[in-house]
Amino acid sequence: MSQAPTPITIARGDGIGPEIMDATLEILTAAGANIAPEEIVIGEAKYKEGVMTGIEDSAWDSLKKTKVFLKAPITTPMGGGFKSLNVTVRKTLSLYANVRPCVSYHPYVETKQPNMDLVIVRENEEDLYAGIEYQATQDAMVCLKVITKAGSERIIRYAFEYARANNRKKVTCMIKDNIMKMSDGMFYAIFQDIGKEYKDIEQERYIIDIGAARIASRPQDFDVIVTENLYGDVVSDIAAEVTGSVGLGGSSNIGAHCAMFEAIHGSAPDIAGKGIANPSGLLLGAVMMLVHIGQNDVAEKIHNAWLKTIEDGIHTGDIYKEGNDVSKERVNTDGFKKALIERLGQKPSKMAVIDYGAPKPGGLVLPAVSKLKHEKKELIGFDVHVESHDDNADTIAKKIKDKCSVAPLKIISNRGVKVWPNGDALTNVSGLYRCRFQSDKVISYDDVFKSVAQIAKVYDVTSTEMLCNYDGRKGFTLSQGE
Repeated sequence: MSQAPTPITIARGDGIGPEIMDATLEILTAAGANIAPEEIVIGEAKYKEGVMTGIEDSAWDSLKKTKVFLKAPITTPMGGGFKSLNVTVRKTLSLYANVRPCVSYHPYVETKQPNMDLVIVRENEEDLYAGIEYQATQDAMVCLKVITKAGSERIIRYAFEYARANNRKKVTCMIKDNIMKMSDGMFYAIFQDIGKEYKDIEQERYIIDIGAARIASRPQDFDVIVTENLYGDVVSDIAAEVTGSVGLGGSSNIGAHCAMFEAIHGSAPDIAGKGIANPSGLLLGAVMMLVHIGQNDVAEKIHNAWLKTIEDGIHTGDIYKEGNDVSKERVNTDGFKKALIERLGQKPSKMAVIDYGAPKPGGLVLPAVSKLKHEKKELIGFDVHVESHDDNADTIAKKIKDKCSVAPLKIISNRGVKVWPNGDALTNVSGLYRCRFQSDKVISYDDVFKSVAQIAKVYDVTSTEMLCNYDGRKGFTLSQGE
């Protein structure tokens, strides 16, 4: 008795999306993929109807039912309050891991890095992508970076498990903990702790700036890279570009219950409807989908046929090179699809043959994140941010230092640099000042609120942060010069 087809949700998207989705589905069918697609309409059409997220409530029913989403690129209108549909889907379905394989296909795809084969595992839900922003003053915008223990532990463990499951030898953590000592520092500390459980895998740390440079100059030094959301977004595009063609990249977005698969490129409206788009990015995303749902044999058949097609020099215009020895025939979307289907069952002779091993339906299964250890929390002060475009730091200090009776005014900073006491006249300032009241003993929240209310009678208060110790450890950083 044959197994029932696996339901998946598909969206044809915008721009070249419908063309490459049609080609991808035809290849999946020809290869024997046992799937039952159901379609939802998202993106530009819905934005034009006034749906600010680009996806209607009814579409969520399909996604939550199938738990597998194959999505073509969509177009998000600029400005106007429209939300990124990708971010909406990732956060709503808790797709915490964005996985991007970045491989060079030298000499068939032109690249300066012929020995590149790395995977970027990017945290997908928090960091600056939480989108928590405020206009604090007329001249200062604030964006809140949120890094959590649970989010960090989950993505880091996924990276190690992915490496082990795919016979990868090394995991590199990329962070900026020399500057963001608490948020990025915690991420790296968790990397070190979890890494102790994976002694069979080599581990290393890179500061993100030199790490990004090394991806561009020596990508062969890396295997699996795990990093936070913004860093991962940047370095995954760098890596994809270094391979020689962003258009060949597919990615998966993995959660505990649902998963989304897509091309990493955009909707390319400039070539939409011309029938010349390369379907490879979405197709390789679909290959990752097949592995996720346990149809490894079909994934191998398609991936190896794809490699054989590229190896045989059947190239779409984005990678075709006139007059070289590797591009034999320039084809459009339909031509590439037909060439690949003809090669189903064949394997590349020069590039490495793909073997996805035994099926693991549902993808990697991770243990629950560890429980938080209770720490003694003590309130010892507060930062109050005030707006002033007329008074300097010395004047601000004179006006507010007596407004708090339980903690002395310790420092005033501007953009993270100390400007009182003994500030430097050369320091450039904005209208947003952080005033830190800090005690050597525990104070109450009532005392803080009363003090802030008094300060608010003198200056506009934009925000307040509590200064706490956790088991005697400071839960806040110092300003430059403090």
